[in-house]
Amino acid sequence: MDERFTGSFTQQEPIPDDGIAAAVEVMRHGRLHRYNLAGDEKGEAALLEQDFAAFTGAKYCLAVTSGGYAMACALRAVGVAPGDKVLSNAFTLAPVPGAIANVGAVPVFVEVTEGLVLDLDDLRAKIAESGARYLLLSHMRGHICDMDALMAICDGAGVTVIEDCAHTMGAAWDGVPSGRHGKAACYSTQTYKHMNSGEGGFLITDDADVMARAVMLSGSYMLFGRHLAAPGPEAFADARYETPNMSGRMDNLRAAILRSQLPRLAEQCARWNERYFEIENGLRDTPGLTVIERPDRETPVGSSIQFLLRDWSADDVLAVVSRCAERGVELKWFGAAEPVAFTSRYDSWRYAKPQHLPATDRVLAGLMDMRIPLTFSREDCALIASIIRQEVTRQFQSVSAAV
Repeated sequence: MDERFTGSFTQQEPIPDDGIAAAVEVMRHGRLHRYNLAGDEKGEAALLEQDFAAFTGAKYCLAVTSGGYAMACALRAVGVAPGDKVLSNAFTLAPVPGAIANVGAVPVFVEVTEGLVLDLDDLRAKIAESGARYLLLSHMRGHICDMDALMAICDGAGVTVIEDCAHTMGAAWDGVPSGRHGKAACYSTQTYKHMNSGEGGFLITDDADVMARAVMLSGSYMLFGRHLAAPGPEAFADARYETPNMSGRMDNLRAAILRSQLPRLAEQCARWNERYFEIENGLRDTPGLTVIERPDRETPVGSSIQFLLRDWSADDVLAVVSRCAERGVELKWFGAAEPVAFTSRYDSWRYAKPQHLPATDRVLAGLMDMRIPLTFSREDCALIASIIRQEVTRQFQSVSAAV
């Protein structure tokens, strides 16, 4: 009888005990709002921003309600206006084009490669064709493109880059932390990301004017002086009058939960990579399956894994998904005609103009995706890889025999 996996693909590890204690302390004193402080108290949100700025090496950091809010806030803060065109990956998740729509801008999708990163040749072409001067770059599912080459293209064309690092917190390109190449970067602390506060996010930048506008947008009123990782009052001289309040502050309760996780992040990233490469190695050389190779210059965080069933029919892909599910392995497919759960794709986002992206279509047609929770052991990961390998091989051989 075929082995089954019985673990949960949505179960996360518990919040560390010191994070629970810090959260209980906030609940005991009741000062959950980030600006509700007593005496010389600094507040968990302000301290978290200071900690995360130091972790990334950024001058400034703002803690907000979600990664999606961080992206929309960053777009407004760098000057994106209604009607402006904003470039972004054709393969990403809905909050990315959603952030562009949030500011009234127009998404212009760029093809992705079989490595699941932005196609730099198509980026050049789309910059020239569209005249766009902004790029919301999604490091989708933790895959980082050649950031030196990308920044050379964008800097040369006068394109401002904002990095969506929802899946790359703790990752790096050529030793540079993810999020430190563009004008600003955004991170998520939703439950399925690398730190868990249920919902939450960060915006980082070295630009004082951008951060001043972001702080005002987040709903600081005139309390910006209580931030520890924001510029001085001179940066707010105009911003405090010209920037609307679009409340998106992180509260002290979620900040307390996150502060305990940040010192553990490097260790957690290493644990994810152990599990990721256990699965990747188990999938290598599977007939009909293409592993997504990681560049040597990338330091990944393998909290999920992707592979391609290149040029397979939809029926054959669905057969693998179904049989893996019967054996307890949850694969998500980005090639379905209709959006399912979080796997919507660019042609599902009908608030954006229809666009022709044949290279991306081919990639998505065979793209499989799977979460790797840290609640899985390495033995679990070996079993999962074995199940996927068996079912892909079985379907591939069945198709080959029928030809």
